[in-house]
Amino acid sequence: MSFTYRFLFLALTLVSLCTSCEDKKKASEVKVDALKEKNIDSIQEKDALSGKNKSNPDKYPKITNENVVEFLTSYGKENPETKVLINTQHGTIEIELYKDTPLHRANFIYLVKQKYFDGTFFHRVVPNFIIQGGNSDLRSTPKKRAEIGKDYLLPAELDQGRVHSYGSISGAKEYRENPDKKSAPFEFFIFLGPKTSTSHLNGNYTVFAQVTKGMDIVKKIANLETESSDEWPLENVYLEIKVME
Repeated sequence: MSFTYRFLFLALTLVSLCTSCEDKKKASEVKVDALKEKNIDSIQEKDALSGKNKSNPDKYPKITNENVVEFLTSYGKENPETKVLINTQHGTIEIELYKDTPLHRANFIYLVKQKYFDGTFFHRVVPNFIIQGGNSDLRSTPKKRAEIGKDYLLPAELDQGRVHSYGSISGAKEYRENPDKKSAPFEFFIFLGPKTSTSHLNGNYTVFAQVTKGMDIVKKIANLETESSDEWPLENVYLEIKVME
């Protein structure tokens, strides 16, 4: 075999080998890419089932009356905190949430972590009775409610037989037809009145927490000046609420 033919034979062999290696590399890359796509699809499917947005893992689905029990039960298991700090310009109030009212506890922790309460007010004050928080006359409040789920209510949790006492915290209630005594999820009230003022409260409003420190601040807020025909204080008492543990 002449030198020219040998050279051509070797050249063709090398080209064949290189092409073969390139094809194998491309095939391998295709398999890896396909596996990556499969894993991504699997993760996205899990995110969809859990209600979380992959681009924003803290984004949850809107709460409705249809999913409220399932959602809060699941959320409560993942977020077992019970101690919360309420900051106002008049001082701080520490509260502890009851574990045996799991839906109300989980709902309150959820709203705190979603920063719903931040920027709302103690908007209703009645000396020697209650202060009520979680609302405001700012446009941001209904907007936040709409994002979380503006129409859902919390099933009553009254089996514990708790009565309203000094520093007890309860869910506010819808005044419309509400035979099941469901709580409005976005508002709560702290009781500081005498036991003689509890006959219409006990058994009708879910007591889900207790003030552990700061009742002097509650009293101060309760005695703020209001409009003569209204229980809304003249001074906006802003809330900032944080989970302690």
